[in-house]
Amino acid sequence: MDLNNIHRVYFIGIGGIGMSAIARYFNEKGVKVSGYDRTSTVLTKQLEEEGMQIHYTDDINLLDKAANLVVYTPAIPANHTELGWYREHGYEVVKRSDVLQEITRTLFAITVAGTHGKTTVSTMIAHLLTDSGYGCNAFLGGISVNYNKNFWSSDKQVAVIEADEYDRSFLKLSPDIAVLTAMDADHLDIYGTPEAMEEAFIQYTHNIKPNGTLIARFGLHRDRELNATKKLLYSLQNDAANAYAANIRMKNGGYEFDVMQQDWMIDNLELHIGGMHNVENAVAAITVAHLLGISADKIRAAMASFKGIKRRFEYVVKNDRQVYIDDYAHHPEELRALITSAKALFPGRKTTVIFQPHLFSRTRDLADGFAEALSIADEVILLPIYPARELPIEGVTSEMIANKITAPVQVMPKEEVLKWLQSNPSPLLITAGAGDIDQLKEPIKNIVQ
Repeated sequence: MDLNNIHRVYFIGIGGIGMSAIARYFNEKGVKVSGYDRTSTVLTKQLEEEGMQIHYTDDINLLDKAANLVVYTPAIPANHTELGWYREHGYEVVKRSDVLQEITRTLFAITVAGTHGKTTVSTMIAHLLTDSGYGCNAFLGGISVNYNKNFWSSDKQVAVIEADEYDRSFLKLSPDIAVLTAMDADHLDIYGTPEAMEEAFIQYTHNIKPNGTLIARFGLHRDRELNATKKLLYSLQNDAANAYAANIRMKNGGYEFDVMQQDWMIDNLELHIGGMHNVENAVAAITVAHLLGISADKIRAAMASFKGIKRRFEYVVKNDRQVYIDDYAHHPEELRALITSAKALFPGRKTTVIFQPHLFSRTRDLADGFAEALSIADEVILLPIYPARELPIEGVTSEMIANKITAPVQVMPKEEVLKWLQSNPSPLLITAGAGDIDQLKEPIKNIVQ
């Protein structure tokens, strides 16, 4: 696949967060971009405003028959009419990961993988490189608040790529610098066992280019099997790691801290987003920036100007009376970090968490972990499971989690949540989940304000 010889590209599932980043990449290169998605969203409307043609009906009369590349997401069902037509008629049909594979082959590639933290770390790295003037092409799995998009380009032949473990797609990438944030069990519908998933992350490190660097979180399981010519370990505060944070102070819902390494340090860093886990994410990003030779002053200034990612510890409302945080957390460890950090930043406030489980298989496999993490809250509201790409599994419902939670808990549909909140205010409110719970964000904001 020669990306420089693509003149028309068609996307099946163009509105996905990863797909839309690649669509924007081609669009900025002057390629004719069009595509299909199931529903119109804020993101697809933005793509249309940027000049891409999108339709929302699976109809071969609407697709681009002149396309010389077709890109599809693995979330698209195998019986999709348009996908089948392109295959039957001999078009070049590739997954999103195949395009990213070619990008990592031709550019200096910084990839970020891990069960949690990859969107934040990759966005932090891309911002540090951009704000400092170093430059990069950013392919992200979330919407950066600073840039209000998930892709931006640069003449610099450097790419920062969020490496998605779903469907094993990240194993196609060949990075120059690889970051690995976590190896906790997830996507067991794809991998089958936690051990098989760990094997995939280990293989990811074996795909690093010769003389490349691995930057891995300190204390990962099976860390001795991670492979790279050069390996650096980062940590929140463990001084046995190569890089770690010290002198952490909480301030105005964010943090001040220093980053220490054996032969360098950067003091008086500011991070204006919440979540102690985001301090650790910042250590990883800063380690990459330092490795690329970006100065301490530029790193410090860029970190202070970082505004975060939408739906990643996003302060929707923050004042003396009320704090409302929205987050994409959809794994027990993400929920644990989210709730623990919020309670530490705003001690003494009653904490209400509204959580929408994502996928029947994930709920079944991780119900105990979800219940344990959610029990940290003072009060829990569970929405019905968001099915995404799955059909229901008998006996798997939100009650499966609710029955194990030790805090007061209720299960209710989205439309009842807004009524309930009007008579049950909470000084520290959190909405979390990877489904369509974000549709509640603006109505809840209006209620709490």
